[in-house]
Amino acid sequence: MGLFDIFRRRSKKNQDEEKEKPAEPETQAPESDSKSAESSASAAQSKANLTAEPASEVPASDVGEASSEKPQAKETASASAEAAPDDVKAPDSQAADSAEATARKKAASIRTPAPSQDNVAVDTETEGKLEKPESTVTPTSSQAAGSSSAASVPDDSATEETATTTSYEKGLAKSRSSFGQKLNALLANFRHVDEGFFDDLEDMLIESDVGFDMSMRIADELREEVKLKNAKKPKDVQNVIVEKMIDLYDQAGNGENAAINMAKSGPTVILMVGVNGVGKTTTIGKMAKMYKDQGKKVVLAAADTFRAGAIEQLNVWAERDGVEIVKSKPKSDPSSVVFDAVRKARDENYDILMVDTAGRLQNKVNLMNELSKMKKILTREIPEAPHEVLLVLDATTGQNAMTQAKMFKEATNVTGIVLTKLDGTARGGIVLAIRSELHLPVKYVGLGEKVTDLKPFDPNDFVYGLFKGLISE
Repeated sequence: MGLFDIFRRRSKKNQDEEKEKPAEPETQAPESDSKSAESSASAAQSKANLTAEPASEVPASDVGEASSEKPQAKETASASAEAAPDDVKAPDSQAADSAEATARKKAASIRTPAPSQDNVAVDTETEGKLEKPESTVTPTSSQAAGSSSAASVPDDSATEETATTTSYEKGLAKSRSSFGQKLNALLANFRHVDEGFFDDLEDMLIESDVGFDMSMRIADELREEVKLKNAKKPKDVQNVIVEKMIDLYDQAGNGENAAINMAKSGPTVILMVGVNGVGKTTTIGKMAKMYKDQGKKVVLAAADTFRAGAIEQLNVWAERDGVEIVKSKPKSDPSSVVFDAVRKARDENYDILMVDTAGRLQNKVNLMNELSKMKKILTREIPEAPHEVLLVLDATTGQNAMTQAKMFKEATNVTGIVLTKLDGTARGGIVLAIRSELHLPVKYVGLGEKVTDLKPFDPNDFVYGLFKGLISE
């Protein structure tokens, strides 16, 4: 099944669920209990009124005058009762108040029964995922006996999958909105599918950071696709555009592996590269926390020794994550730090070694030499290392990120991309350009500021998050 078919199926399922979602019924009390409670409240109110009203009789001749004055008398009596302290109220009045309060409380409890804590899962967003609060209710022996068959245990994997999908939808909201607005603006001027239309489409795609090459390919293939499908209405043309973008993106990723290449034995060495300011050190901290939570033994190497504050920043992350760190003095030889770290990882049976490196493209020759020296040391100690060379890119920089990726690809053997700050930009189309032009897999994406908002890249969730709502049935 192709990526577009999966996207279409998910879109249709989502639309059907929205249509079939029933309105929440108002909780009503059983008629008999509600009536009895209301009658009790009415009786209590009548008793209170009788206690507060004066007992003097009104002559028959003054019935009309008395009827107009009676509410005023009641108001006066009620006001005096309220003004009087609780300890000097009449006993009958106190009893009436108590009966009335009890009746009203009973009626309210019948109308809106309290939900059971055992059956209601409260969506609490804690560190980016939904959790069910622990119940404080102790089950009875009969409940415990039947819990294995009757109780519905939530599927952790399903909950995590739903949370990830939601993260993608939220993280790509700006990109989806921006792309949708540009597409709507293009189709608003839609008259005929001619060369002028395709020229405008190319401009729109390039502005959306889809990439020059992919924009040209989409426009070229759409010329034939629109004719074949006889798309004349704006809605039909829009569907063809989205379908073609997803298909081309899917084709460019054939044989692509978005998973981290883990070592068969010994520590997995991950070399992190990227220019200063893209969030490289923060990404290392988030990935270290993720692996630590998976039960892996992690050690970090602070090999970015020349950037001011880099060692201290990584050290803060190590302390926060509860993982080990190998560091040296500022401006010391980065390769010596890598040597100490790889020896420690190998001899003390660590599962993951993550190496933070410098990123100064201004001096490209020195950068290449430094990375080459590190790689030589790693390979000498562990022949298969580094198992991954991950390039960290800032999504907010758009096409500048593409330029950085091309330069680092020339400098070292980049195996994958980590795209940060995707939630803070409308340039999510950069993922399409990376796959189409660089043929490098995106392995992780940053969808928020929380530690758990760094997610393994999922093409299905990405496509759905970027194009959701843009296909018209």
